[in-house]
Amino acid sequence: MASSSTIPLCTTTTPSSSSSFFAKPSQLFLHGRNKQSFKVSCNANNTGEHDKNPDGVDRRNVLLGLGGLYGAANLAPLTATASPIPSPPLNSCSTALINFPQGPPVPYSCCPPKPDDMDSVPYYKFPSMTKLRMRPPAHAVDEEYIAKYQLATSRMRALDKDPFDPLGFKQQANIHCAYCNGAYMIGDKKLQVHESWLFFPFHRWYLYFYERILGSLINDPTFALPYWNWDHPKGMRLPPMFDIEGSSLYDARRNPHVRNGTIIDLGFFGDEVQTTQLQQMTNNLTLMYRQMITNAPCPLLFFGQPYRLGSDIDPGQGTIENIPHTPVHIWTGTVRGSDLGNGVSSFGEDMGNFYSAGLDPVFYCHHGNVDRMWNEWKQIGGKRRDISDKDWLNSEFFFYDENRNPWRVKVRDCLDSKKMGYDYAPMPTPWRNFKPIRKATSGKVSTGSLPPASKVFPLAKLDRAISFSINRPASSRTSQEKNEQEEILTFNHVKYDNMEYIRFDVFLNADKTVNADELDKVEFAGSYTSLPHVHGDNNTASHGADVTFQLAITELLEDIGLEDEDTIAITLVPKKGGELISIEGVEIKLVDC
Repeated sequence: MASSSTIPLCTTTTPSSSSSFFAKPSQLFLHGRNKQSFKVSCNANNTGEHDKNPDGVDRRNVLLGLGGLYGAANLAPLTATASPIPSPPLNSCSTALINFPQGPPVPYSCCPPKPDDMDSVPYYKFPSMTKLRMRPPAHAVDEEYIAKYQLATSRMRALDKDPFDPLGFKQQANIHCAYCNGAYMIGDKKLQVHESWLFFPFHRWYLYFYERILGSLINDPTFALPYWNWDHPKGMRLPPMFDIEGSSLYDARRNPHVRNGTIIDLGFFGDEVQTTQLQQMTNNLTLMYRQMITNAPCPLLFFGQPYRLGSDIDPGQGTIENIPHTPVHIWTGTVRGSDLGNGVSSFGEDMGNFYSAGLDPVFYCHHGNVDRMWNEWKQIGGKRRDISDKDWLNSEFFFYDENRNPWRVKVRDCLDSKKMGYDYAPMPTPWRNFKPIRKATSGKVSTGSLPPASKVFPLAKLDRAISFSINRPASSRTSQEKNEQEEILTFNHVKYDNMEYIRFDVFLNADKTVNADELDKVEFAGSYTSLPHVHGDNNTASHGADVTFQLAITELLEDIGLEDEDTIAITLVPKKGGELISIEGVEIKLVDC
């Protein structure tokens, strides 16, 4: 293959993405019919070197971002250099696995239809708009809205009669399966958009096109997806429109416990917490405060850890992906291991497993609120802002639009939802003022009787609650020092079987007698959860996750009154799958936001 210095950098021109928004399906481009042509022009300067693109990205990254244009999957020498994740080469798409690497395989193809000229898939340009699509809270919509939503979804389901129609309901669900269950390869590694900084932008783009497709099917450019307002007490139940049997929004494979107005557990881990409805809502608001404010003062803590070309997947999830995103999936999906009939055992379908999550219409409603949290988080202020790293901004994905045109999209173009043409109808956010004030202990827990972290870790299995003492890197820090650096409690190499549900809770200044079912205590620092999913690359012989788990504790130390202490007590309480969890080490670090 020719070296990258001799390959001409090509530009593409295509019809505007705003054309034919309401064309009839029979008039639209579909794989295998009515081919759409793309013009390609290639230019090099007279030195043999090729210019950078307008964004200033190194052209080696541009070549890799062309989704197979120059055989990106085979450019192994380039993967050693940190660079953005490109849109996946469609010719790399193969069998997705329900649980990687042992399978079983997903019993159908999750790969999208291939464009007729897939080497010339262009970058998306936003169509013109006259007004914002306003996404409403699902619990507050009227009958007219529900009828529109049901009609649009039923028409999308009707498109499934052509299994290669990219607008069909199953093909739309397959997008999540392909990106999340190992169907795509980037170089010699599986692609995974979860548990990293790609989580928020991927799902934002995913919902953007899904929403426009629904609107086109009912000829309504103002149609907007609802959001499941689980961060407000009025929305902490399955939205009623999704629980009407026979409706296009109904999914019979949900866990039966979601019906009859059951209050959701935003920290759900597979077992019901024996508590009152009031305490459950209180726990939910506490979790929201911790995940949006206490534990997310810095961008990477909120978005997740960097995931670059050539790096391993699952570098670390952000606060909202961890909780409540994952527990809502688990709470809604079937009980893992239950009988689905005909001898088939459940893997958590539909919402409870990545490969099948998109088959439940409530998935898109759930992720609407996840996406809304991105907007809400930035409005809190401080250092809560979008990531400026070019490798994040220039990472790419591939989607079809409502006209069945294929497009590549960049993270940098989805940072402002209003520029994308939509916003969220406002709802109160009571979690903002829900800082825990109750204390589980009076004064400082004695650390003298606790084993130091160096004697507890590495920990072979977290099969019971454990307490230990740990030294801090600095005490009595000034306000300026706290503003410059966040104090982070870091659990290194947290390993577990990612085919199972996982959760453990972390408490500061508490011992093993702490009531872990009441989270509205200042000592509660946060939780780690995991949804069964793909992990590892194609050379991995196990199905074990290996992640770093971080909790910001500056605010907690102030609230508990431990700012001047050199040593503090930590307690870990396993809630699910603790016997499958090992932790190599723990430390407290001062980190620049």
